[in-house]
Amino acid sequence: MEQALKIPVGNVEVEGNLFLPSGTQSMVVFAHGSGSSRFSPRNQYVAKEFNKANLGTLLFDLLTPEEEEEDELTAEYRFNIALLAARLVGTTQWLRNDPSTRNLKIGYFGASTGAAAALIAAAKLPEEVSAVVSRGGRPDLAGEYLADVQAPTLLLVGGWDEEVIELNKQAQTQMRNENKLVIIPEATHLFEEPGKLEEVAKLSRDWFQRYLR
Repeated sequence: MEQALKIPVGNVEVEGNLFLPSGTQSMVVFAHGSGSSRFSPRNQYVAKEFNKANLGTLLFDLLTPEEEEEDELTAEYRFNIALLAARLVGTTQWLRNDPSTRNLKIGYFGASTGAAAALIAAAKLPEEVSAVVSRGGRPDLAGEYLADVQAPTLLLVGGWDEEVIELNKQAQTQMRNENKLVIIPEATHLFEEPGKLEEVAKLSRDWFQRYLR
């Protein structure tokens, strides 16, 4: 059953939707990109595919409704990767203290700027985060934290997203963990072409099933 949550992080509360399949032993926390939310149809689709494979999921808003509104006008928060990462760290720590999720293995699925936040949070919580997937991500924005990421990381980029392919390759040179770059042919940044998001979901699911056992 899906559960609506209000998660206290720092001095704010963020809203999320938690789904734990019966008997699951692992879960994936989603970190969306700028201008998106927990209602992102792409992330919702991927989350449902994970649920079918018995992986729990948490989709949550990295910003409060007030911050979202401000960001739409000023774009003040969307590249504040340190803030987004702090929200992800706080949410992960909250999951660790909640009886229903305390013992689950945790992975991160980050999209666009959310992927940078996921990598920073994974670097800060090496004991807590067992795997990371970046979808059309900007791992380069994780900067000096890249070298500290221990969780095995899958980088998925569309073949037509040439600038982001280059940024992912540069980020890879700074990473010391197990990592893999997969370029999905004939796909743009959002994987909107027929069948491409399904490919993202399948590759991500397999990665998480491998490392969240």
